Amino acid sequence: MKGYAGKFLRVDMTTGEVRADVLSEDVARRFVGGYGFVGHTLYNEVPEGADALSPENVLCLWTGPVAGTTIPVSSKYIMGARSPATGFIGFGIASGGVGSELKAAGWDGMVIKGKAPTLKYLYIQNGNVELRDAIPYAGKTTWETEELIREELCDDEVRVSSCGPAGELMTCLANVTNDRNRQVGRSGMGAVMGSKNLKAIAVRGTGSVEVANLDELVEFSRDLYKRCRGPATEKYRLYGTPANVLVHNRLGCLPTNNFQKGTFDHAEMVSGERMLETLVKKVVACPSCPIGCDHINVVKDGPWAGTVSSVDYESLELLGPNCGVDDLNAITKAVELCDTLGIDTISAGVTISWAMEAYEKGLITSEDVDGLDLRFGNAEAMVEATRRMCLREGNLGALIADGAARAAEKVGQGSEKFAMVNKKLEWGAYSLRSLQTATLGFATSVRGACYLRSGSYQPDVKGTVDRYHLDRSRGKYVFDGENLYAIIDSLIICKFTRGIYKDNDEIAKILRLVTGFDITAEEMIKTGERIHNQAKLFNVKFGVGRGDDYPPDRAFEEKMYDDVNDGAIIIRDEYDEALSGYYEERRWNEEGIPTRELLEDLGLDTKLGV
Repeated sequence: MKGYAGKFLRVDMTTGEVRADVLSEDVARRFVGGYGFVGHTLYNEVPEGADALSPENVLCLWTGPVAGTTIPVSSKYIMGARSPATGFIGFGIASGGVGSELKAAGWDGMVIKGKAPTLKYLYIQNGNVELRDAIPYAGKTTWETEELIREELCDDEVRVSSCGPAGELMTCLANVTNDRNRQVGRSGMGAVMGSKNLKAIAVRGTGSVEVANLDELVEFSRDLYKRCRGPATEKYRLYGTPANVLVHNRLGCLPTNNFQKGTFDHAEMVSGERMLETLVKKVVACPSCPIGCDHINVVKDGPWAGTVSSVDYESLELLGPNCGVDDLNAITKAVELCDTLGIDTISAGVTISWAMEAYEKGLITSEDVDGLDLRFGNAEAMVEATRRMCLREGNLGALIADGAARAAEKVGQGSEKFAMVNKKLEWGAYSLRSLQTATLGFATSVRGACYLRSGSYQPDVKGTVDRYHLDRSRGKYVFDGENLYAIIDSLIICKFTRGIYKDNDEIAKILRLVTGFDITAEEMIKTGERIHNQAKLFNVKFGVGRGDDYPPDRAFEEKMYDDVNDGAIIIRDEYDEALSGYYEERRWNEEGIPTRELLEDLGLDTKLGV
């Protein structure tokens, strides 16, 4: 096969056995790569009832067919497993050089089972693969682990993905870091690594990727690189994703004080513009990327002087305005703690904001928070809460380390109503009540509370629909977005480039030029539908139902008032109608379960269909 190595690794952590397996052309054609391979692997290989942190859970890492090719912004990889955070399908996509390096080593991915008796790391050097002792790296941060493994191997070019102390502690929200500033952020893949006693994966490859039509691919790639330097990506080049802070504040969809409001009085203080002016030291691009969205902050003075971190919109917003914090230095420090100690910044910010609200309402005491003055706007308390969360330290760390949903279950007293989660995963940095199509897309996401599955915020933000109300037609926006994004995340290409493609046929053209598969745009979107339904079937296997596709209670029970929104709220009957419309588009029943007819049409296993 062109574009694929045609083989992947099977790793048994319990026995230490590592062997090669064949990637079939049938699987490649039907599931493309990346996200598609994750859904296919987990559905077929995670036993029914397997606990997410047990040896029986499967951790897989996959590239897409474009990794290592000339296509811009294509050096990505995905990790997937049953999520310890949600109990459903978990996965995250990371940029950096790991994806292309693994492909250069001659592998499409890996499937990891079992649990090692002691801490190990997996070292891949082209065709030589071994599990090595990682006990010296126990408790080390992700940045330390990356550098120490390179020192051990005497190779500065080795790419390293590792979990931090939070992963070793099997904290449900633990992430995985590579290239210092890139993360497999959401749904707890670092905890699954920790549960397997797998500290890191180190990769070094010196091979190349064979494609079906090199000359035409290079010519097309040159054109795409030029487009990547055009207006479609300008804001990412200038300010990175924090460019969205002021835009969202003007729209009234900037979550503030645990999603109680949609505007922040001090938005200017934490804007992408202010960050560029005061903290950004340099701008970094991933391999094969002509955009360069990664803005690296360096704190120059004050209690966090010397702090270094890559700060994106989601991290900035949820550790900043959503916690009432307007101090960029503090936000930069909190992001550094999350990235090095190993917790998802989105989940951290939403969980800490829940704790702040619970504290202000008297539902948790000073003793519960170890004496911190955990009120909205207290930057020092936010930073310390982040550190304790990552390390499960003290009463506060023990309470919030596994996220807002589990913390609210412990506290009770109605605190569940303002735990901003779906499927127990914390909500992304978009207000619910002022972006209601987005809310439908987030809540129906197979991963839980996810803004990356469908782009459902776009019709709201662009004014295509009435963003303060829902109707049955909104399901079509989510449906179409999910099918396309399933392809984007299976190839895997960066979503920041989606605006450079003239139409879906240009994306299908990538597949044709790289793999040689004769596929039309319509067939490609049908493949995306298959991929999404395969992921959904994994969730059905673990008990998902209609009740899992709703936003948190705050969306229905509290009107939102701020500088833009005058009593915004989601009407439950409208949401019910929109959700049924989405299920209808998907050809699922009223409980959100795929029909057997649909599964037969897509060539998927029908035993869980209705």
